[in-house]
Amino acid sequence: MDVQVHLPPAAATAAETADAKLGLDTVVLAMTELFGVVDAFVITSAPNSRHVRTLVEEIERSVKESHQVAPVRVEGLQDATWVLMDYGDFIVHVFLQETREYYDLEHLWSGAPRVEWRGAVKHAG
Repeated sequence: MDVQVHLPPAAATAAETADAKLGLDTVVLAMTELFGVVDAFVITSAPNSRHVRTLVEEIERSVKESHQVAPVRVEGLQDATWVLMDYGDFIVHVFLQETREYYDLEHLWSGAPRVEWRGAVKHAG
């Protein structure tokens, strides 16, 4: 069930970018109450490592362009099976689909509410 919680605008941008670039089953989990270190996890996946890299590049570009924020660090890009993009107040996980199924973060953090992110980014116009 989706809930209304504080979602960093850059996290919504990351989710919308992943979805626009055909990331699979993009979800945002509210992590503040369970994890306390970050506000949200953005989780998405791709069927192959090339698509994983494309998602990472596009998310980084879009968040930087829209919010002037770059990840503090990016880990896992070399093998591109699970790339973690740490933005400080949120983390983006871009998985190879089979790796996502194996680690199943949504189940591991099943107590974290899903956040409705579609439409959360206000577009200038």
